[in-house]
Amino acid sequence: MSRIGKRPVELPSGVSATVSGQTVEVKGPKGTRSFTATDDVSISVEDNAISVTPRGGSKRARQQWGMSRTMVANLVTGVSDGFKKQLEIQGVGYRAQMQGNVLKLNLGLSHDVDFEVPEGVTVTAPKQTEITVEGIDQQLVGQVAANIREWRKPEPYKGKGIRYKGEFIFRKEGKKK
Repeated sequence: MSRIGKRPVELPSGVSATVSGQTVEVKGPKGTRSFTATDDVSISVEDNAISVTPRGGSKRARQQWGMSRTMVANLVTGVSDGFKKQLEIQGVGYRAQMQGNVLKLNLGLSHDVDFEVPEGVTVTAPKQTEITVEGIDQQLVGQVAANIREWRKPEPYKGKGIRYKGEFIFRKEGKKK
């Protein structure tokens, strides 16, 4: 039995869901998202909650049960609250700023990095050393944050680079004389 799959997904106020076949469409104050489940599970909306149940007892049906419920829960969270990733920049001269739809990064390279922000994600730089990535699609928000971090990962000796807020970087000791 899937412990995650057994619990129904509650719909907060202002969020509505419709099921047509295997597709769930969730509308909320931040937008509209949809998810198409496999044929191994059945999805239903009752009493202001979405429930997912497996069709049969096969291993694949049980695997899809918990995963489908989590995907539906992420849709509901995305359209009601949204998702947010925060990045910090550490290093002398390292900074970020937004210019229109382009994030300009100075990361100690021979050139400035111009990161084009994709559709469906909002990137802001409240300070020169902070970047905030927000959106209603959890996968897209995480991928954009990872792509920005990829330009200069934190190094273990001085800790310079782009890191997630609150991320622990294992530090190494330098050479000794």
